[in-house]
Amino acid sequence: MEKRYIIGIDQSTQGTKALLFDEEGHLLRRTDLPHRQIVNEKGWVSHDLNEIYRNTVQTVKTLVAESGVAPEEIAGIGISNQRETTAIWDKATGEPLEEAIVWQCGRASGIAQEIAEQGHAEEIREATGLQLSAYFPAAKMAWLLRNGGEERQKRAADGKLCLGTIDSWLVYKLTGGKEYRTDYSNASRTQLFNIFDLKWDEEICGLFGIDPANMAEVKDSDACFGETDFEGLLPHKIQIHGVLGDSHGSLFGQGCLQPGMIKSTYGTGSSIMMNIGEKPILSTHGVVTSLAWKIGGKVNYVLEGNLNYTGAVITWLKDDLQIISSPGETGKLAKEAIQEDSLYLVPAFSGLGAPYWDSEARASVVGMSRITRKAEFVRAALECIAYQITDVVQAMSEDAGVPVKELRVDGGPTRNDYLMQFQSNIADAGVLVPDSEELSAIGPAYAAGLQLGVWDESIFGKLNRVSYKPDMEVEKREQKYAGWKKAVASVITNK
Repeated sequence: MEKRYIIGIDQSTQGTKALLFDEEGHLLRRTDLPHRQIVNEKGWVSHDLNEIYRNTVQTVKTLVAESGVAPEEIAGIGISNQRETTAIWDKATGEPLEEAIVWQCGRASGIAQEIAEQGHAEEIREATGLQLSAYFPAAKMAWLLRNGGEERQKRAADGKLCLGTIDSWLVYKLTGGKEYRTDYSNASRTQLFNIFDLKWDEEICGLFGIDPANMAEVKDSDACFGETDFEGLLPHKIQIHGVLGDSHGSLFGQGCLQPGMIKSTYGTGSSIMMNIGEKPILSTHGVVTSLAWKIGGKVNYVLEGNLNYTGAVITWLKDDLQIISSPGETGKLAKEAIQEDSLYLVPAFSGLGAPYWDSEARASVVGMSRITRKAEFVRAALECIAYQITDVVQAMSEDAGVPVKELRVDGGPTRNDYLMQFQSNIADAGVLVPDSEELSAIGPAYAAGLQLGVWDESIFGKLNRVSYKPDMEVEKREQKYAGWKKAVASVITNK
């Protein structure tokens, strides 16, 4: 009997991964390629769309070649993507008109501010579930249109442009320009999609100067998005049968399928997400509401908080400050730090995300003393990751009215046992770390495999997990967390 394999593609901020899964759901092989982080003198962050597409095709080619799997045994693929990174390209030729604006980039903040001053912020939140912010693609798309001048705006008015997120760019390119599609999870993160009516909101699109005719067709997350042979690699075309934003992919891959289940992805930034079931709850505590997915014809909603700098703090220590040579050093140094040192790092390098939403806040080091050395600084950098995630978890707990007793986590930094134990302590919750870092790609791969009949729902029980339990005294926890809150308050500008 012919074997059937599923490929998961994770197109993330730093690079592109391709993963190969067998019929048992085992990860057989992974390949990755980094892409350039293009930062100009203004601090704008961009990606080369053509480079991302080339790398996507190349990772799959390398994956298949190195695995020894017969190309005809590849049954389908799922795609996850960096969600808010925003692209514009010609609908007829597929040529990008600009480099993609990366989710971290704040160049469109003036547009978001302009719309806020017009008094539309609450209207937007009530329709989309999202706080008005240049973080989301709506303002980025408006910037891309404005930056191209009258000619570009005329082409947009004629429906000749694509304004999309990275998933829709990859679907478009992989299908040879035949399909221009996104899924419900990615659509809900644009700030242009009405999460109640489940369609592009024409009024809100109008506020940003965007014609819905330039937006992608929205499909169920486990639908068929088109067919591809990866530019002749495969002897036949296979279906792209699962598309999810990276964080939604992680939620699905973690098996957080029931209301109240929560996960946190530790990447360059972080996304903390709680499944809240089939009825939306609009946050009053600084997190946002969006769609988890639409799978099996059913919509699930989530509460989500996003952080700009979590894993990126470690990169900053290594590349910019050069006080460590590898991320692996941080755990040992943190354990060597003097316990009494009260240093806090607030990593607001490009403002603060959830639950504060202060784009003007700037990073600060608070509480430095004469005993503060490298070890204490590294510990503060690790701990600020856990503090930020706890802020979001607490906000969600209050919105949903349920205590959070368990946090499912994924991403590279979860291999740091100091960070994971501290996370458990400061959040006062169990932390479950799976034996795979690849949850963002696992989720859409699972969705594709389920839809194509390669496996059933028992697939969610395949992950092995390491468990951390809180072991910090209550008084110490409260003292440390109060110190963090005080440090954050010192950088907040929107009080």
